[in-house]
Formats: sequence, C-alpha cells, structure tokens
Amino acid sequence: MSKRYPSLKPIPRLWLLSDARNDAVLEKVLKRLPKGSGFVFRHYHLHEADRFARYRKLRALCRMRGIFMVLSGTETEARRWGADAAYGVNASLATVHSLRELRQASGAKAVLLSPVHATRSHPGGKSLGPVRFLMLAKAACVPVIALGGMTAKRARALPMGRLIHGWAAIDGLSAR
Repeated sequence: MSKRYPSLKPIPRLWLLSDARNDAVLEKVLKRLPKGSGFVFRHYHLHEADRFARYRKLRALCRMRGIFMVLSGTETEARRWGADAAYGVNASLATVHSLRELRQASGAKAVLLSPVHATRSHPGGKSLGPVRFLMLAKAACVPVIALGGMTAKRARALPMGRLIHGWAAIDGLSAR
C-alpha cells in the first residue's frame, strides 16, 4: 500500500482516458502529454491481474513524465494501487451527464461533464451539445472538464478559464 496519496492539486487541465481502443498507443501518447496533465486508467477490458500489471507499467511512465495518474475505482483501491486519486461515482474525479448527477458528485474535486459531442465510445448516444454543456457547467460547484468527442480544436472553442477548467479525450488525444 502506498502512503503517498497527493490528491488532485493542482487539477490538470488536460486529461487522457484509457480505453481498449487506445491501449496499444498509450506509451506514445503519454510521452506527448505535457507535464501536469492527467491520465485516467480505466482498462475495464482486462482481467484484474492483467489490469494491475498494465497499470504499474503505465504508472512508472506517468511518474517519470510528471503526469497525474488516476485509477477508475474506489478511493481505497486508488490508495492501494498508488494512484494520485480515484475516478468513479463517489470519487475525487467523477464523470457526470446531467444536473442530477452533478449534484450527486458533491464530494468530487472535479467533474468530467460528458458527452459534449458525439463519441465513438457510445455510438448513436445522445450528446449534450455545447449549449446544454455550458448550462450544466455553470451549475457546477467544482472545476469542470469537458469530455466526449473532444479535440484540441473543440476545446479552443469553449470558454476555458473560470467556467471550463479543461478538457479530456480518448480518441481526441490518441489518434495521430
């Protein structure tokens, strides 16, 4: 168990999320991310032992590059695995899709508000769209990270700063 559990301070403005689709390029992508970025390790497609082995390999790279590593799981699991924070429903970093979920994430240090645009993760799923996304972001009491179909170009179109803290992607950072 790691005694180190620094939390999300400062909260990164740029986030990469893992997925089975980007697993093969993660090392390359993590090497391109600026120091102080965040990485959410999900890897739901792997069995527990394989997931932990992959996590440890990527954690070493994140530590070397100065990237926050967040584990999708409970706060207890995140501490045990040596993560900087946890990602999930009742975690430091939460993904929310509605006003109700935003209110339920009251213990989060930041939220990923999703999906701003259509995504490959949920083909045919309904997106918030920029207007609804901004309305929900205004209701947040914690920093908001835009997620869902995000690219650098789409991030530049958002009012970054006080209202929107940053952005996150799977494909938008992995496909190059």
